Amino acid sequence: MPGPLEETASLDRLVHEPSRLAILTALSACRTADYRFLQVLTGLSSGNLSNHLAKLEEGGLVTIEKSFRGRMRHTAVRLTALGRESIRRHWTQLKELQQAARRLKQLPIGSR
Repeated sequence: MPGPLEETASLDRLVHEPSRLAILTALSACRTADYRFLQVLTGLSSGNLSNHLAKLEEGGLVTIEKSFRGRMRHTAVRLTALGRESIRRHWTQLKELQQAARRLKQLPIGSR
């Protein structure tokens, strides 16, 4: 019989990594975000943010558009449809795990 918390093994590790989860959560609240906004919001260094965004782009979860605004470089990041579905699914799985943990607390002590 599968354990009540067995679903933790099926969490998408690309999404679940804390920095990427923060990025995806921020992007799920808006249509697009610029690089600097994401950096300030997440507290990541420029190098770390770049690496995480590259992994998310490789996984098809975000698109990155680089351009110039005047002489300044501008990087815009957007969730793809897959990214939006992935973050929605991830939060649903986490809520289900939280509910399973609450049910465990209600079991008699000997059966925990």
